[in-house]
Amino acid sequence: MTSLHADEAFLAHYQFSHDPFAARVPGFRFYPAQRKPVLGQLHHLARYSQLLLVVTGPEGSGKTLLRQALVASTNKQSVQSVVVSARGAGDVGGVLRQVAQGLGMQQADMPSILAQVAQLALTGQEVYLLVDDAEQLADAALNALFTLAVGANDARPHVFLFAESDLLARLEQLADGEERFHAIELQPYSEDETREYLAQRLDGAGQGVDLLSDAQVGEIHEASGGWPGAINQAARDVLVEAMLAERGAQVAAGRGLPKKHLLALAVVAVALGAAWLMQGKTENTPVVTTEQPIQLIPQDATPPAAVVATQAPEVSAPSAAAQAQVEFSGSAQPLPLPLVGEAQPVIREPLAQASGMEDEQGATTDLPPVQDAPATEPVVPAVASTPVPTPAPVQVVPVTKPAPASVPVPVVKAVEPKPVVTEKPAPVVAKTAPAVGADWYASRPAGNYALQILGTRSENSAKAFVGKHGAEYRYFKKLHQGQPLYVVTFGQFSGRSAAQAAIKTLPADVQAGKPWPRSFASIQQEAIRAR
Repeated sequence: MTSLHADEAFLAHYQFSHDPFAARVPGFRFYPAQRKPVLGQLHHLARYSQLLLVVTGPEGSGKTLLRQALVASTNKQSVQSVVVSARGAGDVGGVLRQVAQGLGMQQADMPSILAQVAQLALTGQEVYLLVDDAEQLADAALNALFTLAVGANDARPHVFLFAESDLLARLEQLADGEERFHAIELQPYSEDETREYLAQRLDGAGQGVDLLSDAQVGEIHEASGGWPGAINQAARDVLVEAMLAERGAQVAAGRGLPKKHLLALAVVAVALGAAWLMQGKTENTPVVTTEQPIQLIPQDATPPAAVVATQAPEVSAPSAAAQAQVEFSGSAQPLPLPLVGEAQPVIREPLAQASGMEDEQGATTDLPPVQDAPATEPVVPAVASTPVPTPAPVQVVPVTKPAPASVPVPVVKAVEPKPVVTEKPAPVVAKTAPAVGADWYASRPAGNYALQILGTRSENSAKAFVGKHGAEYRYFKKLHQGQPLYVVTFGQFSGRSAAQAAIKTLPADVQAGKPWPRSFASIQQEAIRAR
């Protein structure tokens, strides 16, 4: 059976408007709670970090959907997004050509692209370069993207790579110990998020999540590992398996025919048997002639008691089934014999696997149409000619409906709203005087790390944040797009892993800002430029 027939059977069985688990469903967007902070973190890093940003996850983890959300949530007036696909064009020339085409340029070389980025920066526009399937990039193309991310003369594009996790090892080798990129690893869905994902998929196709039992949802989550692409395949497999099991039970009970077809065949067999019996009796019955003509009585007229049928005594009366099948219309013409029960249409079996019938080309074979039983002409008994009284005409009196009574509309009085009084929050009082300036950061070992908490244009805001949270928080001044920016950091750590582990010890409101580790070497360079 072809895949097209299988898809049609799947949609028809569950009455889907479309395949809910297709890879690309127009208009489908699902962002669980864990993915929304990732989107906010990408915007934050694009604004305050000069590193190349990498989003990693296995195939089908939702990287492309996150990339689409990043483009859709940017301000189109101030950000020009250029999407690059590394599939089939992973060399340096292929990447630069796509970047130049996205920027509307003819020259596809590094200096021309950086010059165009600088020109857009003068008009207040930033450039986002978003690379899909970045694991297919050659090392030379990755080095070119590192160069673009650094930029020239404070004009640089923000480079985002969406790739599978094995790209990180290659980037570590190319960075050669320097801090040149920041990685964000996507996490799989929990079982509750898997249920929400399935509910939104099924609802878009005209069904609900109640189509799946709790056990089936648990099976789908376990088989997929919580990754969206694998959830689609596992859910489709579960529903197809349930459909085949249901149709297999019908085959075992009806020998390959649905119940409707069996019922129709049984009704036809009964009708044919009754007709055969009537035909046999008719052939053995002698024909009786009479000199008087036969007068047919309309259905709506009541024959008088004086009407007597002249019939040979040896002619037996027709059976009850034959009498029920002989009717006469008002025009004295016999009606055709009706087929007992409604004829059912022949339904094509959606899946050839369910019925076991398949032709050589793989197409499902239709059942032969059911033929009506041949009608036999009944023997009409002869009756005497007697005038039939005409029924009295019936007078039809029209019935008029009374006009609906008018319902009074209640009058609602307007109530003046009371003014809402809001209390002003108490001002934040600084606990300790912060350690400020590039001197403290310059005295730290360049190989140590700190956690960057936030960046702000107001020095008073940076002071207030440091004073509120304690002496382990400090800030320094840097230049961003020609204007001062005050960056708040936390602590000092011997390595990147120690700084990463310290994030979990921070207060919840600080963790909500998605702090990230950065080396004192990069901080010292920015602080020196701001002098």
